[in-house]
Amino acid sequence: MRVSDCAGLLNAEILVKADSFNEDLKIACGCDLMSDVMAFSSDESQILITGLVNPQTIRTAEMLDVKVIIFVRGKIPDETMQKLADEKGIGLMTTPLSMFTCCGLLYEAGLRGKEAAL
Repeated sequence: MRVSDCAGLLNAEILVKADSFNEDLKIACGCDLMSDVMAFSSDESQILITGLVNPQTIRTAEMLDVKVIIFVRGKIPDETMQKLADEKGIGLMTTPLSMFTCCGLLYEAGLRGKEAAL
């Protein structure tokens, strides 16, 4: 699944477009607790779905080579976070959907979690 497909499926607004938007995403992680996200790391192209809007989200994504972060419930990171994501090559989107709905739609469209990608 390409990032552009995710954006359309989730009625998401692209906040920061990155080169990774042309890549196929393999797996996703939906989580607000960054320590749990760190336990999720994978070598596959990945997307992070979260409601946590703070710089630690970008830093965690950078460490784990996350390609795109989708913020749920209409949350929008501030300009500083958007600039940091742009510098790190991490795409950002926001969707009005809940995390549960967002994850369900992506799963239904074929995106899987880490356990399915092993």
